[in-house]
This record gives sequence, C-alpha cells and structure tokens, in this order.
Amino acid sequence: MKLIPALVLFSSGLAFAAPASNRYESLRQEIRQAIARGNAYIQSQQKPEGNWDDPGLPAFTALALTAATRDAAVKDGSYPEYIEKGYQWLIAQQKEDGGIYNRGLSVYNTATSLTALVSARKEAYEPAIIKARKHLIINQWDIGEKGKTDNPNDGGIGYGSKPTHTDLSNTYFAIEALALSKKVIEDGKHGDQPDLDWEAAITFLSRCQNLKQTNDQPWASDDPKNKGGFIYNAFESKAGQEKLPDGSDSQRSYGSISYAGLLSLVYAKLSPEDPRVIGVKEWLGKNYTVDENPGMKDQGLYYYYQAMAKALSVANVSGLRLENGTDADWRKDLGEKLLSLQKADGSWVNANGRWMESNPLLVTAYTVLALEQIDSSIP
Repeated sequence: MKLIPALVLFSSGLAFAAPASNRYESLRQEIRQAIARGNAYIQSQQKPEGNWDDPGLPAFTALALTAATRDAAVKDGSYPEYIEKGYQWLIAQQKEDGGIYNRGLSVYNTATSLTALVSARKEAYEPAIIKARKHLIINQWDIGEKGKTDNPNDGGIGYGSKPTHTDLSNTYFAIEALALSKKVIEDGKHGDQPDLDWEAAITFLSRCQNLKQTNDQPWASDDPKNKGGFIYNAFESKAGQEKLPDGSDSQRSYGSISYAGLLSLVYAKLSPEDPRVIGVKEWLGKNYTVDENPGMKDQGLYYYYQAMAKALSVANVSGLRLENGTDADWRKDLGEKLLSLQKADGSWVNANGRWMESNPLLVTAYTVLALEQIDSSIP
C-alpha cells in the first residue's frame, strides 16, 4: 500500500532526527520507555467497537490514534490490529459535510481527527482527509463585508455547530491539521482544492495577541507583563483582566494559548523576524516554566505541555531565551517533568479537572504526544 510522503510529518517536527547527542541519549531512552508505557495504557482503554472513551467525541479516539502512530517504535503502514480498528471506527463517523463528529464541536473533533488521519500516512485515507479539510475551511468566519475582516471574529474558527464566536484554541487545532495535511493536495491528483484564507487567519491571530504594533483591537496592550502573549480570542482572556496604572483593563496573556499562538504563526509562515513571532517568544521566555501553565496555574496544564512541545520544536527553538539572557533547555526540562508525573499504570492525569483534564485517557494522549515531539526533535 502506498504511503503519504513522510515529509507530511517534517513540518510538525516529527521527521527522522539525526543521532542524539550524548547529553540527550539517556533522556531519550527514558522518554521512549515512558511513551511505550503510555501507549500501552491507551491501548488498554480501547472500547470493543474500536473507539476510545466517549463515542460522542471522536477527538478522544483521534488523539489516541495520533499518539499510537507517532511512536518511533511503530512501523509506518504496518500497524497493530487495534490501531487499524480505531481508524476504521473514526472514518465511519465522517458526515456528508466532511466533518468527523457526533455530538457537536465539529471543528475540534474534525481537526484532531484530520491530524490523526495524516499521522497514519496511508493513501487509503486521503479521500477522508480531503473532505475533512473542506469542513474546517468552510468554518472559517467572514461575517461582515466579505474579505474585509471587519468583525473581530473574522479569520478565526470556532467550535462549529452554530458557535457564538471564534477562538484561538479551535483555530490552532484547525491550522495545525490543515498545515499537516497540505502535502496530500499539493501534487494536484485530487484536483483543485480550497485552502484557508491565510491572510484573514493572520489578522485573527494578531487580534488575539497583546501587541499594539499589529493588533487593531482597542484592548491591545503593551503592558510589560502581558506584551507579546496571547489570549483566548479577540476580546477575552481565560486568565482574566488586570488594572493598569492608567485605570484601563489589560487582558492577561497566558501560557497554553501563547504556545498555541506561536505554533499558529509558524504554520501561517510568518518569519522568525516578524514582530509577532519575536513578541510571543519574548513573553514565553519571561514566563518560562514547566511547573504550571503560566497565568492559569494547574488549569489546562497538560494542554500546555503538548502545545509547548509542538510549538518550540516546529519553531525550531533549540534553547528558549530567558529574561536573564540564558537559554532554557526546554527538551530536558519538559521531558524530565513529564517522566516524573507518569503513574504506575503508564497514565497521566491532572488533579484539576478543568477542560476535561481529570480524564486520564485525554491527559495520557496529550503527554505521549508531547514526549514523542521531544523525542523526534532531539538534535
């Protein structure tokens, strides 16, 4: 069976890497053992029908499959039976509109499912990939005058299913899935295919960033505590607000969504010299930690970890520059932190249940994906 080119994964930082330097070799071996134990736990949680967890949310199955297929120990195209069964269940959930969902949240479920289908690297899945791409693209907002991005939501993507707004989290998942699946349509064998309005998407991303130079929204602030970081959407931060000395309100930047913002900017092909990329890297350096989700403490902690690993590897950041001028070895810091948190049964879980992180299946998939990203990006 012909496989989707391995270059599909190169853009995600999941290409075959050069041999690890001596300083990472021990860490790499520990990470691979933790991945194996994590994926064994995930396999043990599969339902008889082939899905994982709640069948109303195919994202659980998609994340489990992506974690399984990105394991360096798994051979391309020769997957164990449980993985093949999982993919057959996932594809069977695809609707006429191209979405892969069962109980709303069509964008989130479709984006994670599209990423899983691409991770399988199988030509047989290309028709489902093409349809899923179209579903995400048609959910990009343009609700004012066409092409004018005259509404703060324009250019972004929401949950789907009649959302009231767009947000950076869903936009990031969709951008990632569309960027990773781009190789499937580039050779033209599927004919002319639509694409995201990337200029509008960049406008939306800019409107979610605390950077007055590129954000045209009235709340945008260059307050030193928040400058360069991202918020949830073009008008609200999940980390809340704070008063500035002049009496105005500043939207607080926070860690998980700022890494999602960095990853989105890179996939939107902004250069490392772009002020938006420079700004978010500076904020992330000032707020660097693997002990909490900056601005949110333990809320969304494992979402933070997977976004961090993906963003820094895709942005080709070897050492994240800190406020004191030194470079953080994020691979070592994050890898060792995640290893220390693994449970005896191979799982991970967050004591704080916000955003479903009390669910060990979800959190274990997030963590395995983060560890796989570290493993594949080791120089």
